[in-house]
Amino acid sequence: MTTIDTYCLLRAFCDELVRCGMREACTSPGSRNTPLVLSLVREPGIRCFSHIDERSAGFFALGAAKASGRPVAVTCTSGTAAANLAPAVIEASWARVPLIVLTADRPAELRDVGAGQAIDQLKLFGDAPRWFLEAELPAADATGLRWIRQLACRSYWTALGEPPGPVHLNVPLREPLVLDEPLELDDPIPGRPDGRPWVDRAPPAARPAGQRRLAPRGVIVAGAAEPAVGDAVRRCAARTGYPVLADPLSGARESAAAVASYDLLVRDPEFAAAMAPEIVVRAGDLPTSKPLRAWLASLAQARQLALSPWQDPDAVVSEALGGDPVAALDSLEATGDPGYAAAWHDADGVVRAAVRDELGDGLSEPLVAALLGDWLPPRATLVVASSMPIRDVELHLPAGVPLPRVLANRGANGIDGTVSTAFGVAAATGGPVVLLIGDVALLHDLGGLLAARRLGVEVTIVALNNDGGGIFHFLPVSSQADAFEEHVATPHGLDLAAVAGLFEIAYERPGGARELERALARGGRRLIEIVTDRHENLEGHRRLAARGLGALAVSRRARAASPRA
Repeated sequence: MTTIDTYCLLRAFCDELVRCGMREACTSPGSRNTPLVLSLVREPGIRCFSHIDERSAGFFALGAAKASGRPVAVTCTSGTAAANLAPAVIEASWARVPLIVLTADRPAELRDVGAGQAIDQLKLFGDAPRWFLEAELPAADATGLRWIRQLACRSYWTALGEPPGPVHLNVPLREPLVLDEPLELDDPIPGRPDGRPWVDRAPPAARPAGQRRLAPRGVIVAGAAEPAVGDAVRRCAARTGYPVLADPLSGARESAAAVASYDLLVRDPEFAAAMAPEIVVRAGDLPTSKPLRAWLASLAQARQLALSPWQDPDAVVSEALGGDPVAALDSLEATGDPGYAAAWHDADGVVRAAVRDELGDGLSEPLVAALLGDWLPPRATLVVASSMPIRDVELHLPAGVPLPRVLANRGANGIDGTVSTAFGVAAATGGPVVLLIGDVALLHDLGGLLAARRLGVEVTIVALNNDGGGIFHFLPVSSQADAFEEHVATPHGLDLAAVAGLFEIAYERPGGARELERALARGGRRLIEIVTDRHENLEGHRRLAARGLGALAVSRRARAASPRA
């Protein structure tokens, strides 16, 4: 096989990815991946984003694929460069995000003999990829070109499979890695006519499940899911009359049936027991809320139906809703108990009003989460970091009103690559993108900020700076005074204004809610720093919970004392 063969094959491969639907790819510098980089960059149907380090490239690709729903390619050179893609590949696997990972490698004769940048890359990412192939390139004859086009289609459709996720192709490449002259040959085996993929895939057929009649006392628990599933949840709620405990990542929080403060409601033992349903419909992933998960685990007598039956750490799901998830939700029918639904919504209203009153006007981490839900338009995307930001958004984002799309890396629940993910989302969407992130997560992916200047991608970053890991104050480890502050809370003392200046990003530090609103309205490449105190944040969350649960208890006593009760 010659270098011309390599470039002919890779040109056909990239052309086929475009025919299948690919529009974005990410590259990072190296030598061994030169043919892959040049082939992707020179494919007119693919927009390529250049990254200095592979971890940022992987999470940028993940963000773009998460936002668009289409597979995004990411390529790197051999050696530890490929290992740096592991966090993004793992997140893509657990979050079911389609990626095509193209790692360049030394050929077999240069492995395990002391050659530079040659590590064992075979199944480097373990079981995380949906499919792995050692893609040794053949000659660019008729057989080889048919095979490479088939390979591109198989990679693309497998990444979009059930469930979606990453595909890993390890591509050994021999020197020379650059052609002496530009490739001008026509493909001996051109693609299918009319721009069709070599191997097309029909959309999955919805199984005619028939209408399924459910009990009247039911609830829908909606976690992170594709937009079509969120829409189906809303239709199901309208049809059945069931209340929806809607995580902001579900796309169902705008439903009139959505309950926002479920995390607090189910902490009340009396309410949790009284509201035990006959049936639970579980759509998408489990919500973040730990109290909600505990409540679901306690419902031993309830029939629990799930679109994702293995998203069930407590093993309480009794039935899998198979086939197309949208069709499965559309098949559910019930005449919901209006009194049961009203009890959920009345309690939600009481708790939300009390919590909002307790929040006041002073900028705090929960108030910022609530205000972003109030202020961001539906065409915006809110990317939320793990740890405290996602929990505050889950509890304080409003429900039953138009909201921005909310995205987060909740597959493996890590803080890795959150900045790069947000920039990838922005690259694949048309509306404004706002990132809500804690200071530790921001510093963890500081290199991701390079995308603002190098790639011209705009993200407005709202950074909650409490000088360390605020979430750890909520955990038992906070009692270990001899080691907690230095080794767990990890204060950094960095000046975020200087960070913004280093990356040529506009910087603001609002002193109140109105100033924050004006800063958000200016948008663009901007870092908005909200300075908070970790200890006060802990006490503030405790006050909010006490105020909400106290209001619920008062409301319950008032109803019990009413002559009509």
